[in-house]
Amino acid sequence: MKTPIALLFVVPLAFGLSAYGQNPPQTQAPAIQTQTSQPASPPQGRSAGGNIGSGTGDIGKGAGEGAGKAAEGVGKGAGDLVTLHPAGAAKNVGKGAGEAGKDAGVGAVKGTGKIAKGTGKLIAKPFHHSKKNISPDARALEDDR
Repeated sequence: MKTPIALLFVVPLAFGLSAYGQNPPQTQAPAIQTQTSQPASPPQGRSAGGNIGSGTGDIGKGAGEGAGKAAEGVGKGAGDLVTLHPAGAAKNVGKGAGEAGKDAGVGAVKGTGKIAKGTGKLIAKPFHHSKKNISPDARALEDDR
């Protein structure tokens, strides 16, 4: 009878530790700024494909951060369980699960928004840019008809 109860604690611990070990440490490289003598052009918006790609990246990033938070909570909970602090273990596992859900949800919402924006640009492009290449004289003649 003790074997199934032990599995309830060992399986999440093994999963959490393996997922936690797969996340590389994040370091930041120092920012190097260079001066240019060229005048700055106004920033252009991201293309439709760029929005879709960035949205997909945000979804993946949210899922990765969520998995990391879940693994961190399980790892801390396992440490508390080993040191005979079951209340702390439950708290840490619950906190990790909550943060994992939040990170995954935020990434999914941000990514879906960017994908929808990029898709909207692709759909609207034929309708908004159809007269862009017509000269002003030809456009005036077309409007008179």
